[in-house]
Amino acid sequence: MSEELKTQPAETDVYAIHGADPEVLAYAMAKYSRSSLTMKESLAEISSQRAEQFLNTFYFQYGHRSIADLAHIPFAIERLSLLAAIALVDEQRWDGQERSTRYQNFRTSGWFTPDLGAQTTAFTAAVEAMFHSYNRIGAGMLEALKGAIPRPEAMKDEAYVRTLKARAFDVARYLLPLATNTSLGQIVNARTLETQVSRLLTSEFAEIRQIGEKLRNAASEPAWNVQHDEARVLCQEVDSVDAECGQQVRNALLREVRTAPTLVKYATPNAYQSESRTELVAAAAELMAGQTIDPAPVVDLIDDDERLEVELATSLLYSHCHFSYRQLRSQVGALDAVRVDELIALGAKHRGRHDELLRSFSAGHVFRFDILMDIGGFRDMHRHRRCVQLLQDFTDVHGYEEPECPGQPSLAAAGLDAEYKAAMDASFAAYRNLRDCGVPEAAQSAQYSLPLGTRCRAMFKMDFAEALYISELRSGVAGHFSYRRVAWEMYKAVEKRHPSLAKLFRIEDVNEPVDLLKR
Repeated sequence: MSEELKTQPAETDVYAIHGADPEVLAYAMAKYSRSSLTMKESLAEISSQRAEQFLNTFYFQYGHRSIADLAHIPFAIERLSLLAAIALVDEQRWDGQERSTRYQNFRTSGWFTPDLGAQTTAFTAAVEAMFHSYNRIGAGMLEALKGAIPRPEAMKDEAYVRTLKARAFDVARYLLPLATNTSLGQIVNARTLETQVSRLLTSEFAEIRQIGEKLRNAASEPAWNVQHDEARVLCQEVDSVDAECGQQVRNALLREVRTAPTLVKYATPNAYQSESRTELVAAAAELMAGQTIDPAPVVDLIDDDERLEVELATSLLYSHCHFSYRQLRSQVGALDAVRVDELIALGAKHRGRHDELLRSFSAGHVFRFDILMDIGGFRDMHRHRRCVQLLQDFTDVHGYEEPECPGQPSLAAAGLDAEYKAAMDASFAAYRNLRDCGVPEAAQSAQYSLPLGTRCRAMFKMDFAEALYISELRSGVAGHFSYRRVAWEMYKAVEKRHPSLAKLFRIEDVNEPVDLLKR
C-alpha cells in the first residue's frame, strides 16, 4: 500500500498531430478509453498491423463504429456528372467543395454518357444542343448586362467583366444538363465513407455504383503523396552523401499509405435500402393511383399537428413518388391506423443487424419545408447539414424555372427568351423520348438529359435555429437569386405561423434590386 502515485504534469498539454496514417490515428485516439498512455506514447508504439488487428476486433466484431469517426480522409473525385455529384454529397455528415456553376464556365467540362445503346446518338445530340444554348445564353446575357450596368470609374475593367460574367453564368447555368461533368473534394471520416460507399453501390445508376467502387478502392490502395516529388529529390541528395541514410529517408518519406483499408473493406451494396426502395415505390404507386399532382407553392411549411405515425408513413413514401408532402399526407391520413402501421413496417422490414434506419424515420421536427425549386438552386440548398433532407427523383412533371433577378436584365429584355424556352422544351422532349423508348436502362438514365433549370422537389426538416440560419444566409444579396427567393419564402412562412419570432431574423428583402457589381 506504500506504492507512490505517479506524478503527472500540472498543466494541460495541447498539441496538433501531423503525419500519422488515418487508421493508426483512429486507433491511438480509441486507446484513450483503454490505456493511460499519452497520444505521443500511443503513436510511438503503434504499427499499422496492430491498428488493423484492433480495428478488426472492436470495429467489426464488437460494433464500436464510433472509432471510424476518428479517421478523416481527404478525397478528390474528378470528372463525374452533376447527377452523380448530387448523389455523392447526399450525406448528413459530409464536408467538401464542388466546382461552382456560378463562377466557372462549364463549356469545356464535357459530359458523362450513360450506356444507352441505340439511344446514345439521340442523347448526345440533346446534350450538345444544351451546351450550345448555354454558350449563347451566357454570351448574350453578358452583353445585356454590360449594356445595362456601366463600369464605375473606380472599378478595373478586369474586375467589372469578371463580376458580370458571374451574373451571366447565374442565368446560363439553367441550361446545363445533369450529365455535365464536375469535380469535387471531400474530407470525411471513415464511418461516413463506409455508409457513403454502401449507399452509392446501391444506386440504380451505373455511374454512381462505379464511383462507390472507386472510393472504396481509393481508401484501400496507396494514396497520392503530395510531397512525393520533393521527397524523391531529397532522397537523391542524401543518397549522394550516404546511401544507407538515403534508404532510411526513402523508407520514411516515400512509403505507401493506405488511408482506411480496414474500415471500408466490408462496404457493400445495402440490401436494406434496395429492398425497401422496391417495396416503397410500389406502395406509393398503389396509394396514389389515379391521382394527378396538385399545384404547389415554392415553399410549403407543413403544419405540425399530425400524428407521428402519419409523418413517418408519409416521409417513407415521399422520396418514391413526385407528389407534394401535403397531397401525399392527405391520402395517408385517410387510411386506418392498421394500414398506416403497415406502411411504417415496410420501412423497417428489411433492416439488417447493423443497418441504421432509413433517413425517412428522422421525424418530429417542428419546421418542415416542402420545397419546389430548380435543380441548380437546390444544389446550393443541399449543402445544409443541420437538417434532414428527403429528395425525390428528377423528372419533367414539375416543369422548369425561368431565371429572374430583380434589377438584372430579363431574358426578354436581352432578346433571349425565345431561345431559352426552345432549348428547355427541346431538352424535356429528349428526356421524354429516352424515358419512353422501352429500354429500362434508357428510361432511368433519361434524367441525365434534364437541365439544371428543371424543378425538383425536396423536403427539409429542421429546428428553429436552422430555419433562421438558412433564411438569413441564403437571402443575402450576394446569393443566387434562385435560392434567395426560397429563403425569403421560408422566412415568410415562419413569420406567418410565429409572428413574434420574425423580429429575430436578419433578413434581406429579395424583391429589392441589388447592386449587381457586388458579389
